[in-house]
Amino acid sequence: MSLLVLGVLVFVGVHLIPSIPPLRDGLRARLGVGPYMGLFSLVSLGGFILIVVGMGRAPFVHLWSPSSWGRQVTLYAMPVALTLLIGAYLPSNLKRFVRHPMLLGVAIWAAAHLMANGDLASLILFGSFGVFAVFDIASANLRGAQRSSTIVPRWQDLVLLMAGAVVYFGMMHGHRSLFGVPVAFGT
Repeated sequence: MSLLVLGVLVFVGVHLIPSIPPLRDGLRARLGVGPYMGLFSLVSLGGFILIVVGMGRAPFVHLWSPSSWGRQVTLYAMPVALTLLIGAYLPSNLKRFVRHPMLLGVAIWAAAHLMANGDLASLILFGSFGVFAVFDIASANLRGAQRSSTIVPRWQDLVLLMAGAVVYFGMMHGHRSLFGVPVAFGT
């Protein structure tokens, strides 16, 4: 469990740096923008690897029994979460309506998975990422984050929706191989 906790602390910790502008700007000034971004990426990757290894090694510690509808909610919430995550990077009109599509996607992913799981490792992973996403949304809003005003052709919205569907079905069918846990269909 300690690898999982360490991974979450490293990953979330490095992602908190941009929410503290004086710290971020000081690091950029000292290191330079390129080296700062490289170090940020390297530390993020290290935290992610620790999370994956830690989650795989974490013992199952039962905390609560998820409700029978929790898994169903997750099945319906994940296409939305994945489309939001992808929408942070693909050009579409989504950013005209949602200021923080990636963070909102992470929050939905985390909440949905907490509804479907009742063990300590899941609480650490999904709870930490959910709290971080909500905090980062609030922090970015306080720093003046705005929705985009750029209008793109509607076909790019269709590309986003199709990409979300493809990734969702890929995740559903590869969930066991990727994460060691099969997607449970039905109640």
